[in-house]
Amino acid sequence: MELEYKLTRQQAEEEMRQYRKIFTVVRLLKADEIGRMIEEPEHHAVGEPCRCYSFWGKTQPCENCISAVAFQEKTQKCKWEFMDDHIYQVISRYVEIDGVPQVMELVRELDEDTLIDADGREKLVGKMVQYDDKLYRDALTGAYNRRYFEDRVKNMPMKAGIAVVDLDDFKLCNDTYGHDAGDVALQTLVRTIRKYIRKSDLIIRYGGDEFLLVLPDVNEDTFVQKLQQIQTKIHTVHISQYGQMPLSISVGGVIMGDESVEDAVRRADKLMYQAKTQKNMVVTEEDAIDGEHRIERSKIKQQILLMDDSEINREILTEILKDDYRILQAENGEEGIRILQEHENDIALVLLDILMPGLNGFDVLNLMNINHWIEDIPVIIISAENSSDYVRKAYELGASDYVNCPFDSKTVYQRVYNIIKLYAKQKRLLSLVKDQIYENEKNNQMMISILSHIVEFRNGESGKHVLHINILTGLLLDKLTQKSDKYFISGNEQYLITTASALHDIGKIGIDEKILNKPGKLTAEEFEIMKQHTVIGEEMLKNLEFYQDEELVRYAREICRWHHERYDGRGYPDGLVGDEIPIAAQVVSMADVYDALTSERVYKKAFSHEKAMEMILNGECGTFHPLLLECLQEIVGEIGFSLDIADQ
Repeated sequence: MELEYKLTRQQAEEEMRQYRKIFTVVRLLKADEIGRMIEEPEHHAVGEPCRCYSFWGKTQPCENCISAVAFQEKTQKCKWEFMDDHIYQVISRYVEIDGVPQVMELVRELDEDTLIDADGREKLVGKMVQYDDKLYRDALTGAYNRRYFEDRVKNMPMKAGIAVVDLDDFKLCNDTYGHDAGDVALQTLVRTIRKYIRKSDLIIRYGGDEFLLVLPDVNEDTFVQKLQQIQTKIHTVHISQYGQMPLSISVGGVIMGDESVEDAVRRADKLMYQAKTQKNMVVTEEDAIDGEHRIERSKIKQQILLMDDSEINREILTEILKDDYRILQAENGEEGIRILQEHENDIALVLLDILMPGLNGFDVLNLMNINHWIEDIPVIIISAENSSDYVRKAYELGASDYVNCPFDSKTVYQRVYNIIKLYAKQKRLLSLVKDQIYENEKNNQMMISILSHIVEFRNGESGKHVLHINILTGLLLDKLTQKSDKYFISGNEQYLITTASALHDIGKIGIDEKILNKPGKLTAEEFEIMKQHTVIGEEMLKNLEFYQDEELVRYAREICRWHHERYDGRGYPDGLVGDEIPIAAQVVSMADVYDALTSERVYKKAFSHEKAMEMILNGECGTFHPLLLECLQEIVGEIGFSLDIADQ
């Protein structure tokens, strides 16, 4: 029995739950329940009444009982059953649930529209296609699913090109851009592949980010060209929602010989893993034996440092790893450290013995920690010493794995491969994150710089005001999220609010310069005009029709309109009270007031930090949220330092 039919009880119940969305009857039959009438309630499946031959109005088992056939042949069978004017689709699937052989029986009554009349055949075929789509199509990508491969393709006699396609760094994509981005990447992959294959070719979602391509009746040259074309096109695809997200695939391909599809898939899978050592690459069997490719791959072999006083151990490990890695040897800890100093950027992994003369393995680990090598170079301990104290100490000092001697060569190789692969993924993730942070920061700073100059030119204020608001908003939000989870402000939302704060006074562009830069106190009429900058700013952003659904624009609109509201309802323009004022606007309001007090303006001198704090806490500048007042007091020590750094 193949593994794919083995289910746990939980898995079976989940499958049956999904099937009930399609089929009228879904039940499990044990061996002694197949082909006979069951009347005892305890034998009824999951609350469903028995629907065997008695259901069809028959007095004895059906001659074409497909449940019996499915059970005997350990496969899945389908038939159509007719009773009076009704048509039923019956599917029987062999399963083993917690080791117990059973048949999962699915019955679906076709509706009246499918009755076989003049055009009934066409309608029936249409229904069958719909059911097949639900059973055999991946809901996300529209490709065939793993069940389709197991039921329809695996044992199909054919001559074809078989390729295993893996989306490079899919986990990194999910971790960096979110699972929605991962879904888009998979959908884009399938959509792109479909553009370059025939209708007779098959694309099957084999695993999470792995797909099978089955290209029947194709010669080797055409097959290789097609795979290379697909690989190239995927790498040039642009996903508009995630402009910084790169796409690439690793592909392994074979032409079937006298073998099953399943065996061909295994061969293609091995070649795909060869391709993944470089990423964005197609590897076929011709590549695997081609001398030039072999030389090319040898040039990029990763280096492993063997640090062991036993020459025999070093030679054994070298023999295990030399085909796929370049090996450096050190017979003691001192020599190993010297090699690390010379080649720290070129070493992918260290294999380290504990018991060595001079510097032992623990000493080496200590020095690797002191020099921060352990952060980038993984270490696998290979030692005959297997005491729990030794193992625990090795892990405490940063070892990634611990292998006891004597060791199995295949196990050592796989552990080395897995650890190197894991660290490589971590490095790529860090690189992606760093690039993304850099781009975000660059765009943010560019926006702040531009707005600072606009404000400075138009308003006569220091161009540093916008920068200060940005910094103060960030400090306040950070403290607020530490003190309370009332507002559920995520890290991304903090970033968006902080960025949007730069737009808080953009509406002042619409205020008469004579009022804006008046050195003395504004008249009541002039102040009413000045207050309109809040409404003007929101209207300016409201007119950005194409960006209204963007969170950044939403926060910016809230901040523009309501950053002069006060907690007691005495602010403007709408007189909002308490938490009627969006928290983003409240935070920026406090930041704005603090910086206005401590900055020189055309109408006033700058107040000291102490005086500004006194005025805010005494309510001289209006009432603020009590929690924000606490936050302001707790970041006092950070404010001066952060603003001084920004002003340099």
